[in-house]
Amino acid sequence: MTRKANPARRRVLAATAVFAAFSLLPVSSAFAQTAKKPVVALVMKSLANEFFLTMETGAKDYQAHNASKFTLISNGIKDETDTANQIRIVEQMIVSKVDALVIAPADSKALVPVIKKAVDAGIIVVNIDNQLDPDVLKSKDLNVPFVGPDNAKGARLVGDYLAKKLKAGDEVGIIEGVSTTTNAQQRTAGFKQAMQAGGMKVVALQSGDWEIDKGNAVASQILNANPNIKALLCGNDNMALGAVA
Repeated sequence: MTRKANPARRRVLAATAVFAAFSLLPVSSAFAQTAKKPVVALVMKSLANEFFLTMETGAKDYQAHNASKFTLISNGIKDETDTANQIRIVEQMIVSKVDALVIAPADSKALVPVIKKAVDAGIIVVNIDNQLDPDVLKSKDLNVPFVGPDNAKGARLVGDYLAKKLKAGDEVGIIEGVSTTTNAQQRTAGFKQAMQAGGMKVVALQSGDWEIDKGNAVASQILNANPNIKALLCGNDNMALGAVA
């Protein structure tokens, strides 16, 4: 089960992140009449996912209303597990010498080294949607601002809602996002907390990689192995749609 995010809030989140990156630019480059407009790069996860398309739309809309102040470059990866390609996109942005980078990382740890390269190159970085791993950032002596939701709290609220529909002792399964991402881990933790508080038993936990097809396959596996399951908690809309199908 998942709570579908409001598209308007997604657009606001992306616009806020772009504004955050823009506002962190030095005054001399952002506002000097003779200076070249700063370039902000928005690097998303899968643009096949409506969630990230909506965020990209929000960022583009904000830039359109501030076209005289900065230029926006947006890009994304084929699917949400294509970490290597996202790293290559960031490397391209470094070579292109963008002024700021707003990124929704496909992996909370694997993206940190290339983020460090960007910071060392003088690029301002703002992290959105999926938080970079705090311990790995600390090991690289990085402090990257994060704009995003409290995923554990949101998942706990979803789980609390579900618990009211079930009874103590009922079996449930969890379809998690990419297991190496902080937001997937936090949502799973929130689901587990709610189920424990309600007296439900989590008898299955598998990753659906945020994708519809994988969510469908994992749901089938879980239900076949656990015929007494009463509910499935899914980490995002796509996996939930796959599970429903």
